[in-house]
Amino acid sequence: MALSQVSSNKCSGGYQKVFEHDSSELKCKMKFAIFLPPKAETSKCPVLYWLSGLTCTEQNFITKAGSQQAASEHGLIIVAPDTSPRGCNVEGEEESWDFGTGAGFYVNATQDPWKTNYRMYSYITEELPRLVNSNFPTDPERMSVSGHSMGGHGALICALKNPGKYKSVSAFAPICNPMQCAWGQKAFSGYLGEDKSTWEAYDATVLAASYSGPELDILIDQGRDDQFLSASQLLPDNLIAACSEKKIPVVFRLQQGYDHSYYFIFSFINEHIKHHAKYLNA
Repeated sequence: MALSQVSSNKCSGGYQKVFEHDSSELKCKMKFAIFLPPKAETSKCPVLYWLSGLTCTEQNFITKAGSQQAASEHGLIIVAPDTSPRGCNVEGEEESWDFGTGAGFYVNATQDPWKTNYRMYSYITEELPRLVNSNFPTDPERMSVSGHSMGGHGALICALKNPGKYKSVSAFAPICNPMQCAWGQKAFSGYLGEDKSTWEAYDATVLAASYSGPELDILIDQGRDDQFLSASQLLPDNLIAACSEKKIPVVFRLQQGYDHSYYFIFSFINEHIKHHAKYLNA
């Protein structure tokens, strides 16, 4: 599938690039960012997929998180896709910031008018890795996933739904139990319909409770002063309880004074990259 380069900038000894392509899953043009470390010039590298949060594009992570230096040092390619289809002219997709454009929630929609384009789950887990692996010097057997907020939810469900596919998973302030919070209920009822049993396939807390597969080592950072934590949108305690019941190892760190912003992500991204490198470079 043809890729068209949108931008390329030398960064931390490697290159931060953005590409555009026609997506067969989403039926529209999509952009993704990719950081190629210096090591990629001579050998195949593992890939960390980063999933961004509500309202984001492929730009937020690459311009604000400061991930390139650590990725360069550990020899990791980082792929940061967009958060929803773009320009599909689906009625209602521009009406709110937490549903539709910039808010794909990493599910495959089953309801009209969303089901044709809003297939972010298949895009992230199938189409995008195929595209990346066929166009860049990757080792397809070594991939991990991370993300923030809605993207933290995306990272957790991708790992929990596909035992063994991702070597490790981490998240910043993830939406841990979307069936029980306002953001998740709005998105799931719109994309998946009113039958709540269909929502369970995209809820990390429910998925953790039934997980069986290779040991998954989960790292979660959460800001203590995150306004969405106090608004009960994130519900990490529910996920921790489910993981503890299933003996899934979780390192959960409540970070004093930090909020929900990219300042928080910037502060701990190096530790997350190190976490993934431990498994990807093993």
